[in-house]
Amino acid sequence: MTNTVLFDFNRKSLLPFTYTRPVADIRIGILTIREHWELLLGGPTSSLTEEYLTKKYAVWKEQENIFINGALIATPELVDATRGLSLGQRLVQNGIPLAAFAEGWPDPVSPYGRFRDIEFKGAVSVIANPWDIFTMNDQVLRAQFKAITSGRKSAPISASNKLNAPENIFLEPGAIVECSIINAATGPVYIGVDAEVMEGSMVRGPFSLGTHATLKMGAKIYGATTIGPHCKVGGEVNNSVIFGFSNKAHDGFLGNSVIGEWCNLGADSNNSNLKNNYKNVQVHDFISGGSKDTGLLFCGLFMGDHSKCGINTMFNTGTTVGVSANIFGAGFPAKFVPSFAWGGIDSEDTTRFRFDKATQLAKEVFKRRNMDFDATEESILKTVFDLTESNPG
Repeated sequence: MTNTVLFDFNRKSLLPFTYTRPVADIRIGILTIREHWELLLGGPTSSLTEEYLTKKYAVWKEQENIFINGALIATPELVDATRGLSLGQRLVQNGIPLAAFAEGWPDPVSPYGRFRDIEFKGAVSVIANPWDIFTMNDQVLRAQFKAITSGRKSAPISASNKLNAPENIFLEPGAIVECSIINAATGPVYIGVDAEVMEGSMVRGPFSLGTHATLKMGAKIYGATTIGPHCKVGGEVNNSVIFGFSNKAHDGFLGNSVIGEWCNLGADSNNSNLKNNYKNVQVHDFISGGSKDTGLLFCGLFMGDHSKCGINTMFNTGTTVGVSANIFGAGFPAKFVPSFAWGGIDSEDTTRFRFDKATQLAKEVFKRRNMDFDATEESILKTVFDLTESNPG
């Protein structure tokens, strides 16, 4: 298999999530974009991304390389088209580079170079904004469910549950689901390895619960929702994506939102996902520093990795929180809470989270998952700290 490299695309417009990962490591559906490509390609990939991220996300350089847009959702048709490329050819659609087959290490995005462009006629989905993650989650989750479960048999599900369309429910080995209501007639339901759905949960597909993740007792889940690996989630969740290793363990509403890794939402925290005037939701734009119209009536919270909020926090419609912010206090946080903010309710009362304190907290949180916040993780976080000190967003 030719060496395959996923290159960053739309990186700045996908902040704050791409501060701490390549674009291809965004989770959408059951898998990350990378994992989806690797599943369909049948082999590993690496990343062409920011230099500071390569300490964790390595890049492999060979004489001949296939470059694939890291914001592009994999499909069997795209895999076939990519495999059909000859050296020097690039797959494009409406000016957007999708894939390229090159000798050496050229820029796969630049319109100038030695590529011969081929227009791809099939359907294409490219994530360009954070809200695309939850708006596209339904279609991607369904496609990934089909690819992951094809030719496989689900682990048995306990008779203690009330099931609708059980043929659309798939449990991986070690998954536990007891005394819950699952409606998979509205979309597939995937329960990962050693994940648990506790008693009294109500799930309406499409839904994915990642490896070692837990749905707490009495949780109410509306699709299309993804809860990534090692998460603990309770309360009410609607059409949201939680990347992994994050907690929303208590009551409270999360809707039309994207939550990164290592986040914690305090008990009874809620977000608004619909404005009182029923106008389109505006969100923070990291490129211009101003606001951007999402074109959506329903749009909630975007929270970068390592961020936390205290109990009873109320997030306004279309709020964006950066990396490693610690939000607490009375009232609504600002619509844009910068990375490493300490407070976040009133700009006059908000200070900057000291880096030594932020890393101390991260080490404790990693320890709770039996993981090590090592020098590589600290180096990435320090770079984000430095980048956002002079330019908060």
